[in-house]
Amino acid sequence: MIKQIFAAFILCLPNVAASEVVGEIGVDWLGNDLIIEALPDPEVEGVTCHITYFERGIIDRLQKGNWFEDPSNSSISCRQTGPITVGDIDRSSDGEDVFRERRSIIFKTLRVKRIFDEANQTLIYISHARDVQNGSAKMSMSTVPLYQP
Repeated sequence: MIKQIFAAFILCLPNVAASEVVGEIGVDWLGNDLIIEALPDPEVEGVTCHITYFERGIIDRLQKGNWFEDPSNSSISCRQTGPITVGDIDRSSDGEDVFRERRSIIFKTLRVKRIFDEANQTLIYISHARDVQNGSAKMSMSTVPLYQP
């Protein structure tokens, strides 16, 4: 029964991309790292985003006591990496999730949203943290023009 409920839940999730770690930079002696992931847009062929975020090491987690949470900071850069083909994307002003990854055991999620600026023929990608009760103003934005001469 639980497997059936879990399978039904997974099928209801929006189409979000899987990412691949392409770099890892150690930033101190405590094991804290900057993680760089490549994220191809699942609905827009020819666009790849690179997202960077901070991941705390074990020593830092033990020192600060906040074991189950990473900071909300992230950065994103998106570029055309091939011929662009726009699939069936959400064209509303709310956009849609392209990627999400947990940053705490329950409440905080790192997200990448795509918004289509149809008037300017531009895809806008925003990386931000989503938290149940403590929203964060920390975000990063990148755009990909769809202009073809």
